[in-house]
Order: sequence, then structure tokens, then C-alpha cells
Amino acid sequence: MSLKRYQEPLLFAQHGAAERRFLELISALPKVSVQGYDKHRNVIYWNKSSTDIYGYSESEALGQKLEDLIIPNFMKDDVVKFHQRWIEFDEPIPSDELVLKKKGGQPVHVFSSHVMLKQGTDSPEMYCVDIDLTEQHEIRQELERMASTDLLTNLPNRRALEQCLTSVIDNAKSSNTGFGLFFIDLDMFKEVNDTLGHTWGDELLKSVAKRLSGCIDSANGVLARFGGDEFVYLANDVTSENRCEEIAKTLSACFIDSFALSTENVHITSSIGISMYPRDGDVIDDLLKHADAAMYQAKAEGRNRYHFFTNTLSHRLREQRRIAANLRESLRNDEFELLFQPQIDVKTGKFASCEALLRWCPEDKTKAVTPDVFIPIAERGELIGDLGNWVLKKACQQAQAWKEKGIEIRIDINVSGKELEKSLYFDSLTAYRAEYALSPEDIGLELTENVLIKSDSTILDGLKAQRDLGVEISIDDFGTGYSSLSYLKHFPVTHLKIDRSFLDGAPENDFDSALMEAIVNVGHKLNLKIVVEGVETESQSDYCKSLNVEFVQGYLFSRPISADAIEALYIEQSK
Repeated sequence: MSLKRYQEPLLFAQHGAAERRFLELISALPKVSVQGYDKHRNVIYWNKSSTDIYGYSESEALGQKLEDLIIPNFMKDDVVKFHQRWIEFDEPIPSDELVLKKKGGQPVHVFSSHVMLKQGTDSPEMYCVDIDLTEQHEIRQELERMASTDLLTNLPNRRALEQCLTSVIDNAKSSNTGFGLFFIDLDMFKEVNDTLGHTWGDELLKSVAKRLSGCIDSANGVLARFGGDEFVYLANDVTSENRCEEIAKTLSACFIDSFALSTENVHITSSIGISMYPRDGDVIDDLLKHADAAMYQAKAEGRNRYHFFTNTLSHRLREQRRIAANLRESLRNDEFELLFQPQIDVKTGKFASCEALLRWCPEDKTKAVTPDVFIPIAERGELIGDLGNWVLKKACQQAQAWKEKGIEIRIDINVSGKELEKSLYFDSLTAYRAEYALSPEDIGLELTENVLIKSDSTILDGLKAQRDLGVEISIDDFGTGYSSLSYLKHFPVTHLKIDRSFLDGAPENDFDSALMEAIVNVGHKLNLKIVVEGVETESQSDYCKSLNVEFVQGYLFSRPISADAIEALYIEQSK
């Protein structure tokens, strides 16, 4: 007979009926370790689950001291103190999650509660009820790993990077050292996705992550996937530009060799922006923002290069922040207006539609800048959604006002790619049409070819649904972006607006004329109506007529004008 079996009848005999039921219950609990200890913390009870959890058999445990059995060394003194205070001063040990130890010394996570029986006598007994949290701990660790790891590349994600930066900045401050931050963006990655598909795009990202990981000093830095096709490398203990340049060249060299995907070898380059602590900032947001700005400068200079954050970029960012703040204020104060430029029907000489053009009109005129300046700033500062909504609403209001006067003019509005990325854009368009009693033919959309090429299937499906309803959709500034006629057949568009740069020398220059004719002919073959922008002379207008272009737009016919001026022009043409 085991010592445990010998002691249980004695224990049961010593306790009342309620306590005996308690002991009977706990002896059979699965995954719940129950141990009993006398006033000297010697084990007097050890259920089967205690063996399962801690690894000690009943014979090994009985008679041993609690602190010598399952308590880690750093906890021993506190355990003895808490037990004595409970016996002497009636201060119960609070329940808590603890990391105790198994027979072999391995940690075990439990939730531990305590019960004191025969309290106030000469032989008090403490029972520990430990719930095994091993599975929960493993699940929690996995969730924490998932929360801090990019699941595609297995690199740390943005959240983990920012946590790491917090620690690195604290250490750098206390030790008066520095570090470099490298913002790495893949050049033309979208084109790989469009050409090979997202599956192989993901494979490319995994290959890039693996190659970058192989060429960095992982002992003194952290490589993270920031999002999309952007990676960030944090290089510790780097204080000189020369060392940053060496690292940037190493990172760039990772892209010299092609990446094997499926049956193809894909060549891709990267643009790298560099910010340094503490020179370029001493908080996370500034360092990341400045490295990002330097990366965009590297792209602007031709891609496949690196660029440091500079005072010039710093001044530009301050100016952009100032303009963004003024834009927000003007949005609150409704300090914008729409002008309208007519699009002329070549056959009739009258206009059937007009393009809405946003103008910024703050009360303080010194704050105003042109659309080519404030629109990109709005896009980068997440203001474009509010501006776009303002334009959409005002255009719908104007279209309703004209219709009530019997003036049937379609208003075309320019739509940013950032707006289309918002899932509710088409819902807003539908809602405003309903609110202002408009038909789909009353409001047209103009998008650049770059926006269309970068659009995913959800956006293209949304545009197709609008086109099928009767919405006129134009590719604006055609020829200034990717300039690939082959893309046209994939886009749900009705109009092709040819950029003015193609028209400038076309009437007099055979080469320019050949380009114009090719674009117009392909557009017509695809059943697209052609709009030529920037018509400023009679010869250009006559040339467009000779190509059978449907519509023209430009200063020869009208500059952008107010809604009242459009009404007057419409009435004059109707006589």
C-alpha cells in the first residue's frame, strides 16, 4: 500500500463531511493539480493531476517541502513568507497566474489558488489548487507571434518594428549612440502582380524577404515587413553616413540577381530612404516618416537608388504639413469652389458636358496654392477623401440646380485612386445621385490611366457596374502614364481624353500626327469616344475635326469658368 493510500483514510477521518467531499472531489480532477501541505510546507496530499503536471510521483512528492519541489529559486523566499503570514496573521495568499517548475526544471504555467483547512489549530493544512495553463500559454504565445509577425514572409511586422524601435530609442538615449533606419520599397512591384498574378507576387515578396535577411547583420539589426511591398531595416549602433551608405549599397545589391518565379526570372529593383537617429528625429513617427520621404525622393530621381533624409526634404515636409493643416481648416470653412470647362461637340460646335475643376479659395489668399500642389499633399495626408466628397456633393448640387432650370449638362469630376480605394466611394456616388434626383448620365468620372492600372478587381468591377448604369467614364491625360494601348481593352471606360502634349505639334509634324492618329484609331476601334485636351488654336481644332474626334476642350473655346458663366454660355448657344 502506498503512503498516499495510507494517509487518505487518516485525512478523511480527521476532517468533517464537507471537507471529505472536497478531498474526494479534488482527487479526481483532470488537469487540476491539488497538493496539500502541513504547517511546515511538507507535502501531505498529491493527486494524480499533480503527477501529470509536475512530473513527481506521489511517493516522490509526499513528505517533500513545497519550496524544494515545484517553486523556482527566485520565488522561494516569498513563498515561505506568504505561507507563514497566512498561518500567523490570517493573510490568505492571493490567486494568480504563476510560472512554477517541473521535476526536470522546465517551467510550467498554472493558475494557482489556495485553501486553508483546520485554520486556527496547531495543525493547519494548506491546499494548492493549480490549473494547468500550458495549452492556453502556447495559444497565447502563438497569438502574440501572429500579432507581431508578417504571416507571408515570417518577418517581424510593423507592430513589432515599432515596439523594437521604442526599446532601441530608449537604449540609444541612455548610451548616447545612434542607429540608421532604411525604408525599402520595391520598384514597379504592381506591374509584377498585374503580369504574373498575386500568387507569384506573394512568392516574390517571400523571395525578397529571404534574400534581404541573408545580406543583413541580424545580430545588430532588425528587418521587418512594413506593409505591401515595403520593408524596413533597423541597423543598430550606426552613427555615420558612410556606414549607412555601405549598408544601403548592400541592400541594393540584393536586387542585382533576378528572382526565379514559376517559369520566369523576374528582375526588380528597390528605392531606399534613410533616416538617422538622432540627427533626423528622436521619435518613431518622425524617423519612419523621414525615411519614407527620402525613399519617395529616391523614386522621384529615377528609382533603383538610395537617398538620405536632408534639410531640403525637411523643409519640404514642413511646407507640406503647413499646406495640409490649411486644407483641413478650409474644409471646415467651406473655402473651395468648382469651376467648369466646357467640352465641345466637334460636329455641332456646342458643348454637351463640362469638366469640374477644384479651386482653393481661402479667406487668407496667401495660403492658397494650385491644385497640382495641394492635390498630391491631400492624397498623402489622407485628406483626399474629404476633398473628393466635397467635389462630388457640390457637382451633384450644381447638376440638380441646372436641371431645374432646364439645362442638361453632364458634369465630369476627377477621381483620385485614393478615393476609389475607399470601399464606400461608389455607395456615396449612388447616394448623392438619389439625394439630388440625378440620373447616372448626369455625373461622369475621369480617372488617369495610372489609377486604372493600379486598381484591383474590386475597383474595376465597381467602375464596370457604374458604366453599365450609364455613367460616362473617361481616361484622363492619356499618354502621360504607362501609355500602353493594350491596357485599354481591360478598362470599363467610355471616353479617351488625349493629353495636350500629343496635340501640340501634330498639325505640323508628321511624327506627332502619326501618334495622334494611332491613338484615335485604336480608341474608335474599341468603341471609345475621343476627347482632345488643350485645343488653343483654330488649326488644332481643324486638325481634330479631320481625325473625326468627337469632343475637344481648351482655351480656344473657354477657360474654366463659374457655374453662372456656364449657364449664360448654354443659354447663348441655345438661341
